[in-house]
Amino acid sequence: MPLPDDFLPLHDIPDSLKAPLERTRGRLAEALGEAERLARMTDRDSPLESWLGLAESRREQLARVLAVSDFVAETLVRYPDWLVHLDVNGELDAAPNAEALRDWLVERLEEAEDEAAMHAVIRRFRCARMVGIAWRDLTRPGGIDMWATSAAVARLAETSLEAALTWLEDFLAPRWGRPAKRRDGSDQRLVVLGMGKLGAGELNLSSDIDLIFAFPENGDTEGGRKSLEHQEYFTKLGQRLIGALDAVTADGFAFRVDMRLRPLGDGGPLVGTFNSLSSYYQDQGREWERYAMLKARPVAGDLDAGAELLAGLRPFVYRKYLDFGAIESLRELKGMINREVRRKGMEGNIKLGPGGIREVEFVVQAFQLIRGGRDTELQVTSLKTALERLPELGLLPAEVVAELMPDYVFLRDLEHVLQALEDRQTQSLPDDDLNRERVALALGMEDWPALMACLDEVRARVRRHFDAVIAEPEEEVEEVADETAGGVPLEQWRALWRSELEAEEAAVLLEEAGFADPGVAARRLGTLYHSRQVQGMQRIGFERLEALMPLLLDAIAASDAPDTALERVLPLMESVLRRTAYLALLRENPDALGHLMRLCSASPWIAEQLARYPILLDELLTPETLYTPADKSRLADELRQSLGRIPEEDEEAQLEALRVFKHAQTLHVAASDIAGTRHVMKVSDYLTYIAEVILEAVLAMAWKHLTRKHGFPALADGSRAGATPAFLVVGYGKLGGIELGYGSDLDLVFIHDGAPQGETDGRRVLDNAVFYTRLGQRIIHLLTAVTPAGALFEVDMRLRPSGNSGLLVTSLKAYADYQRREAWTWEHQALVRARVVAGQAQLAEGFEAVRREILSREREAQALREEVVKMRHRMRDHLGGRSGEGEFDLKHDHGGMVDLEFLCQYAVLSMGHETPALLEWSDNMRILETLESAQCLRARESQRLREAYLALRSAAHRASLTREPARGRSDTFQDHRRAVIETWQRLLEPGASSE
Repeated sequence: MPLPDDFLPLHDIPDSLKAPLERTRGRLAEALGEAERLARMTDRDSPLESWLGLAESRREQLARVLAVSDFVAETLVRYPDWLVHLDVNGELDAAPNAEALRDWLVERLEEAEDEAAMHAVIRRFRCARMVGIAWRDLTRPGGIDMWATSAAVARLAETSLEAALTWLEDFLAPRWGRPAKRRDGSDQRLVVLGMGKLGAGELNLSSDIDLIFAFPENGDTEGGRKSLEHQEYFTKLGQRLIGALDAVTADGFAFRVDMRLRPLGDGGPLVGTFNSLSSYYQDQGREWERYAMLKARPVAGDLDAGAELLAGLRPFVYRKYLDFGAIESLRELKGMINREVRRKGMEGNIKLGPGGIREVEFVVQAFQLIRGGRDTELQVTSLKTALERLPELGLLPAEVVAELMPDYVFLRDLEHVLQALEDRQTQSLPDDDLNRERVALALGMEDWPALMACLDEVRARVRRHFDAVIAEPEEEVEEVADETAGGVPLEQWRALWRSELEAEEAAVLLEEAGFADPGVAARRLGTLYHSRQVQGMQRIGFERLEALMPLLLDAIAASDAPDTALERVLPLMESVLRRTAYLALLRENPDALGHLMRLCSASPWIAEQLARYPILLDELLTPETLYTPADKSRLADELRQSLGRIPEEDEEAQLEALRVFKHAQTLHVAASDIAGTRHVMKVSDYLTYIAEVILEAVLAMAWKHLTRKHGFPALADGSRAGATPAFLVVGYGKLGGIELGYGSDLDLVFIHDGAPQGETDGRRVLDNAVFYTRLGQRIIHLLTAVTPAGALFEVDMRLRPSGNSGLLVTSLKAYADYQRREAWTWEHQALVRARVVAGQAQLAEGFEAVRREILSREREAQALREEVVKMRHRMRDHLGGRSGEGEFDLKHDHGGMVDLEFLCQYAVLSMGHETPALLEWSDNMRILETLESAQCLRARESQRLREAYLALRSAAHRASLTREPARGRSDTFQDHRRAVIETWQRLLEPGASSE
């Protein structure tokens, strides 16, 4: 008897498993005895001595593994010497790395002379490695966990695929040759995409591997006895590769291979060209195929070409907009699974059943499909990585992930144990007592009832979180149908939308729901329903519209002004009929409908923005940020992250990202404005911050673009510019005065510090003047170019030296000389509201010094007054006096905002030499405060002017949001106008009429 009776310590083994373990020990003893006899006959090392020399801790592990896994027991009975090799290689304690695995398998395959021998090598290699993996999973040495186990299995599958493919390529080369090179001269190989858990690198202990085969370009093989077209060659190669892993031989199989995820499934070609795959997914790709492609990853063959293929397919998988339609697809897929589970009585299946593995995966993949196009951090194949990133992106609360992660690990651990029993792919719980005891032992549970109690808790939590993400929104809505606006059930709204009600019935319904003009509302709905756009919609889009409209009409009825809300929201519906993911977004998020009604009812400008740029609907999903604009540092960080996700060479995508960012952030400001959570000063501050961070980003983009081509320009001090742009963007007007409104254009001046006679140091040398001119032109292009998301800003460059006839970009020295010698008084007035908004800090200090110098000049008082008054009269003649009876133009009429701005500019120019504090600020409010603190204005006078300016600006902001002219009632602003006019007359036009 080669093994002593006490060889396997049984103190941690349940009594019910001791008898089977004793039988296994007996079979091992026989196998070791036979191995001992063969070793003596062939003068080889005996595994028996190594077995007997195992430390007690290792024997305790052996007892635990043998008690649980028939697969390990059967393998060691058949190959008793493998335990020795696994122990010596360290595989019982740690997984070998990919390089070691590859070297071991390649070395063994060198001895294989035909495919049968290759099959035997791969199967035995895989079997030995799986013993090590199962051993580590069941004993958990050194912190080994489920993720390490699944990664080890995936690594083994990848190694086997690559080794088998390389062997087959070499073996078949004499017969069929090698594929012709690609058009770019690179070699061409088969591309093997791993799908599912193989692509994720999180493979099951005994799992199928889902694969897709592809090759880059058509052609013919070269160098063999017979040339084959690439399609035929790669098909034959793929068939043999499948056989190398999947075929059952005397040594079993390596990995079961499933090719059904390829285009057209079993009915499609086994291998496709990159072009054919791209065309298929673009023209015929279905929603479930997007779901499948989430985990696609090159695992063998030409990995670089595989990455190239997947990059081209990324737009199919990840939409640029938030794609809530993906949830419906997942619901449909889950519904199919549920029906199959019920039909086959598989409710106990821990993968497909309620609260099972698949539901955790659906939760994560729903967010990947919905938001992966925007939040590119989710474009990962690993479920673990994606799940960990959801809280960082604010998509799932951290406490939810803190439950889902360990629950998923528990389910996968249980799955691994079930599969370790017999190396069989299963997710069904055992129904015999012996295997139940084995599973409980492997998972460290006291007994089977304790395991089931834990499993029930896990599945209940998973199902709760799954329902929160995937459940139908109408399930909740139907529960409160009697509480909808005006007590109207959703079925009534649905009938109204479908024009199924008689005119009288529709009128009564709408009138009771709060519509002031039911006839007009009914006609609007009927016109949309019967329109060619709606009737011509594809099935899935029409179904989404049908599901949304009752909810939308209910939300409209709940708004403060249903007629107005309907008038403003229907154009938005028309604009998204062809982009039905937005219909799904609103249907899936009832709260978003409430925000939509609130904003559109209050502001036609917002309604118009949403209709023009439906991507802004995404912002309605996060009310905590919708009504809370970001400060400048957070804005800069968000924009940096957004642009950082886009390759620098993809200018189109960068331009689009800039515009979406600007529109979204402006919407946040407008929403907070409407909600009354922001003072008018803060509204302008935030709008100005948005412009500043965009200008900083645009300057950096333009600088990089030019310096990559032409190198860095020489500077005036003899040094060379570097990565930081030696350039200034100076803001004038509302931008300079930190007083931007909705839709304001940008008054800009560009200044550089280049050497007058210098040139760049790149391969394509440019004169400094040409370089900086092109830089300015590029900045303007980036700001004004029209993309699907519109333009960023209108740009006005007329305030630069010499206006439209002057150079686009000016050196600081030339700018200073112009301001000292040639500038008009009105240009010095404009300089009061000038400040650096982007560019190099050192150069900004130089500009500020010039500004202070010019503004602090002592001027002849009477001449200055005459110039300022003359310019103001000229402007008023041109722009003012257009208001109707009893109306007042907030900006241009006597006593309006422009008068007040001129007052501040005059004060700085006339008093700056005596009151340097006036030179600190470019905004009117702080200039007025400084005039008061310097006792240049009386406190009461200054207060009245500030109140007037705030009231005028607030009214102007509201006019922008309501798409009305910037006018008010004369009597409403009478006191504010009087305050401005009285100060104007005192300082600038003593004795002039106040009329």
